Amino acid sequence: MAIQGFEIISVPVSDQQRSRQFYQDILGFALVRDEPMGPGMRWIQLAPRGQSVTIALVTWFDQMKPGGLQGVMVNTADIDAELLLLRSRGLVIGEIKEEPWGRYAMFNDPDGNGWILRQPPASV
Repeated sequence: MAIQGFEIISVPVSDQQRSRQFYQDILGFALVRDEPMGPGMRWIQLAPRGQSVTIALVTWFDQMKPGGLQGVMVNTADIDAELLLLRSRGLVIGEIKEEPWGRYAMFNDPDGNGWILRQPPASV
């Protein structure tokens, strides 16, 4: 199998509209699609602006409980500036820590799904 990349990450949530608002208004993700998907369900897909990997806000997988997604890492070129922006939008995010693999801070969405904002180390 020759995998060419990731396309969609399913993010388990309890309230799709609340989560859509969080990912759009707080994180600044762009809405890719919001449409009906069967009885009482919606397909809501968002992406970091300019990126091809997207997230889908899912409620229909019984084994994926809201808040069960942890450790998804997203990169930024300037974590200091990004933290200021995100905090100004109301995001509760941890302090920046540093490891050999980069500078990072952790935050949760409204359901407790855990994300890591990382600035990769400078090239050697």
